[in-house]
Amino acid sequence: MVVGKRPNVLITDGLPAYHDAFSHEFYTKKNPQSKHINAIKIDGDMNNNTMERANGEVRDREKVMRGLKVKDTPILQVIRYFITL
Repeated sequence: MVVGKRPNVLITDGLPAYHDAFSHEFYTKKNPQSKHINAIKIDGDMNNNTMERANGEVRDREKVMRGLKVKDTPILQVIRYFITL
């Protein structure tokens, strides 16, 4: 884990690789346990449309820039600000 703590909830679509990764990285018998919600659909009662849209925005910009070569580039902060408006 990069940040040193587990998330309370991990929301993904139904791709089996996400379940395997969740089990490998976040499964524990100790409390608090992380919850994996993996039945996300576009028209369901819970969705991750906002996050998918944000990922698309970053990917569109990255393609034009031919990849982000510097991790602390200010363009990521601009994109983050734009998405939260």
